[in-house]
Amino acid sequence: PTKGRVFISVRGRDREHAVALGRELVDKGFDIVATSGTGSALRDAGIEFRQVNKVYEGRPHIVDMIKNGDIALIINTTEGKKAISDSYTIRSSALQHKVSYTTTIAGANATVRALDYLEVTAVTGLQQLHKKIKDEAVA
Repeated sequence: PTKGRVFISVRGRDREHAVALGRELVDKGFDIVATSGTGSALRDAGIEFRQVNKVYEGRPHIVDMIKNGDIALIINTTEGKKAISDSYTIRSSALQHKVSYTTTIAGANATVRALDYLEVTAVTGLQQLHKKIKDEAVA
């Protein structure tokens, strides 16, 4: 997505990364929605967001937002039985409604980095990059 609302809900050990990603996404013009735990980390860092319920916390919740077309991107890492169960429902809804979704911080970082290169249409194969590195080392 190039604009819209991003849902961020990450496990405790990923919160520091989520804050950095949230800051970058806001700088790129996205709005953030987050669950309470991730939201606390965002709030502490001064990042604006709207809080949304987890599925088991009752309606309205994140799956409702996905079904209503209110979410453009999902960053969701999980840990624990309830979170994994919620995550399944979120992933299923995201798939049905064609919402981009990442389940790892590495994937989220790659996605946010890719947003800087949406206009690039040239593709370079890994073989070409390796050849270039090898040729430069010989020269």
